[in-house]
Amino acid sequence: MKFRRSYKRLLTILLLFTATGITLAAAPTEHGELSSDIFIDNTKCEQCHAIIHYQWRGTMHYNAYEDPFYQKEFIEASNDTSGIVDTFCSRCHTPIGIVSGEIPPIDGSQLSDIARQGVQCDFCHVISASNGTGNAPFIVSPGKTKWGPFNDSKSAYHESEYLELYTRSEYCGMCHNVIHPLNGLVIDDTYTTWKEGAYAEEGVVCQDCHMTPGITQFEANPGRAGSGAKKREHISTHDIVGGNAFVTKILGEEKYSEMAVERLEKAATLSLDAPEIAQRGENVSLTISITNSGAGHKIPTGVSEIRQMWLAVNVKDRNGKELYNTGEIDDDGTVVNATKMYNTILGDSHGQSTLSFWLAESILEDNRIPPKGTVTEKHAFEIPVDVAYPLKVEATLKYRSAPQETINYLFGDNVYEVPVINMTIVSSSIYENEGEATEVPSTPGITALGSITFVICAAYCIRRRKI
Repeated sequence: MKFRRSYKRLLTILLLFTATGITLAAAPTEHGELSSDIFIDNTKCEQCHAIIHYQWRGTMHYNAYEDPFYQKEFIEASNDTSGIVDTFCSRCHTPIGIVSGEIPPIDGSQLSDIARQGVQCDFCHVISASNGTGNAPFIVSPGKTKWGPFNDSKSAYHESEYLELYTRSEYCGMCHNVIHPLNGLVIDDTYTTWKEGAYAEEGVVCQDCHMTPGITQFEANPGRAGSGAKKREHISTHDIVGGNAFVTKILGEEKYSEMAVERLEKAATLSLDAPEIAQRGENVSLTISITNSGAGHKIPTGVSEIRQMWLAVNVKDRNGKELYNTGEIDDDGTVVNATKMYNTILGDSHGQSTLSFWLAESILEDNRIPPKGTVTEKHAFEIPVDVAYPLKVEATLKYRSAPQETINYLFGDNVYEVPVINMTIVSSSIYENEGEATEVPSTPGITALGSITFVICAAYCIRRRKI
């Protein structure tokens, strides 16, 4: 312990994913590990950075290790791969647990309290460089110096250094790009799809949307990074919310669940092309277009093989009689008759689809929507002879973090219900006759008697004016 503390300012650990585990560029002990007590507990950071700490506490980064869905999947992955992914997955979910050698074992029995803090303050701000993107290639230099996005920061508690990496998407890309450690298959391409998209060409980085008050675009957040710090035109927010309204909700983090819903509601737009006039017995065609108008990466993203995004299309007549319905959820939580599921379909060694990315060896389909991209669906139905006009056509883009069946398998039946989020809705009406389509409805509350009264009053007022 004395050896570790004496040299902790000089020690740099290069974390590289390999098929077998971690490669250390420099080892502070004879075991090649850091002690977790070399890192600062987040509660100490809170003393000077209260606002930023408040924003971070409760987020998916804060809960990266405690996330119950992650822990269930982690055990499944470990069992299926005989432990090959034990350190692979933990690198981003408990990075301190990895550099300190507290994982394995995977049950967390050796994890210190600070390692359970997930993606926490001190670990993020002692990243002094990166060896690229994907699979957490952090270069970490624990100690008194903290790195960040400002070149003129001063602190009475620690030394501050500017690092351009903190202002670039490559910082986020260290974890938000995941490559299979054995076969090189890209199983999370959030960074890559940003890099290859329109936003990267325009100079818009991840932080511009995920670390500002704006949902889909940069919005300045004036303030101070810490108590006594200089006031700046923009301080990055640290809630860094994505689209996970499920895990945040089951952890009781309602604020972040609601923020995730809001982000999903701003991610896409719909357009609906339907006839204004159609007769009984006629076959009607609908064209519905989905545009990724608000996300800098493909939607959905992350572990996109389990994400579900689809169109629900419903047509009813004036009396509520259902004429057409697709993409609804049945009593078992299954999506029924959706034309397409917008996600990634992974294939295992037998070419069969799998929801277990650790078993994936190929990508069978990628149906996601790229940044500023548009996809189109066609729907058709026949109008019965006994309908009551007008008909209402409604299309809803829906999303949920995982299939209900998967959650039931991991946690048991009736334990958690995965929320289905309505990302955006578009509707139109179909009339039988042209006059109905163009008819202007009467003003509510004005009857024939009311109209006569209005005319008399108007005439009286005009007469008074002339007098």
